[in-house]
Amino acid sequence: MAKVVITAVGSRGDTAPMIAIGSRLREAGHEVTLTAFTVFFDLIAESGLRYLPHDLGVDEGVTVSDVQDPVKALMQFLSPKGIQHAGEALLETLKDEPADILLLSPFAEFAGHQLAEARGIPSIGVRLQPMSTTAAYPPSVLGAWSAGPAFNRVAGRFGAAAIDRVYRKPVAAFRQQLGLPRVSAKALRRRRTEAEWPILHGYSPLVAPRPQDWRPGLDVVGYWWPPRPLGWEPPEELVRFLAAGPPPVYVGFGSLPMPKGESERVAGVIADALRKAKVRGIVQAGWANLAVSSDDVITIGEVPHDWLFDHVGAVVHSCGAGTTAAGLRAGVPAVAIPNAGGDQRFWARRLKELGVSAATLSRPKMTADALAAAITTAMTEPGLRANAKAVSAKLADEDGTDAVMAAVERLT
Repeated sequence: MAKVVITAVGSRGDTAPMIAIGSRLREAGHEVTLTAFTVFFDLIAESGLRYLPHDLGVDEGVTVSDVQDPVKALMQFLSPKGIQHAGEALLETLKDEPADILLLSPFAEFAGHQLAEARGIPSIGVRLQPMSTTAAYPPSVLGAWSAGPAFNRVAGRFGAAAIDRVYRKPVAAFRQQLGLPRVSAKALRRRRTEAEWPILHGYSPLVAPRPQDWRPGLDVVGYWWPPRPLGWEPPEELVRFLAAGPPPVYVGFGSLPMPKGESERVAGVIADALRKAKVRGIVQAGWANLAVSSDDVITIGEVPHDWLFDHVGAVVHSCGAGTTAAGLRAGVPAVAIPNAGGDQRFWARRLKELGVSAATLSRPKMTADALAAAITTAMTEPGLRANAKAVSAKLADEDGTDAVMAAVERLT
């Protein structure tokens, strides 16, 4: 059996699927350690996995979820200095940790590639969105647009080159710290491509098919469903609320941080929209710290989506990969409110193409009338619900963790 170290550098949505992988590997008899930010201590500890926490790397050691200016903190984390700080924290956390193989989430790759090389062990990329160059679409983090096969490939190559250029200094620092020879980030990427370094994508090929022009080693294997925390029970207040009336609408933005003023504005729009649509609502506070309360609306903290979404009539969310997956699994229609950056617009487009999304709204321009109309459509349009149920039925047969286990056992 192998000693597997899984590295999760990112939000809750980036971390929870890694718990699914770790749990599956542990069930198969492998020794598993998961390292992630300290803010997720409870989430991982409740899974029963061995956990090594490391810091995020923003000022004063605080996390994106509780700094006064969360947007500024997020930008700080994504800067070369922030990535270097996070990578150094990861290397420090793992310096005495034995491993036969590393599983690297995207932000962990910068330091993780160098650590695997220094130790002479294999590694596998574990990604929740498509980022590799293809003619089918630009990298998902660039949005939902498509300019045709040639320009899509140009965008992919440009994006990869930009990442190498922006983060070349942190990569060089990691290599120096580990006693490795100087090699450019561009050359290192070329090496990985030529070696067909394995990258497993934890989403369904039904939702986003594997591009035909991807190189060998890039595979779409199916969702990694996070297990429910050991011994978890739903809060009594939430159970009472659900029992008191018809299925409500879920509204939440997950790990998307918002300044206080924007959070208050969005909460007001949500309250007005739910009232106009004449539906009950469950609002998840999330990293935006949303707060909406009335006789027909309840604000909650973290609740497993695999349980919660089975009790709602529609989900309104920002289309992070994890929430998108949970909504599809539950077979409920969506209203998409993707953030301008990252992969959220990509998943919002996929929801629309699957015929399960009532509308795609811009959060900065969102009005109560527009949101209310979208919620009404999501709750009443039978075609949306039928499509959502059909997708859910097909996803029930998938288990992407088996592919990860097979790759680990092949390489070790």
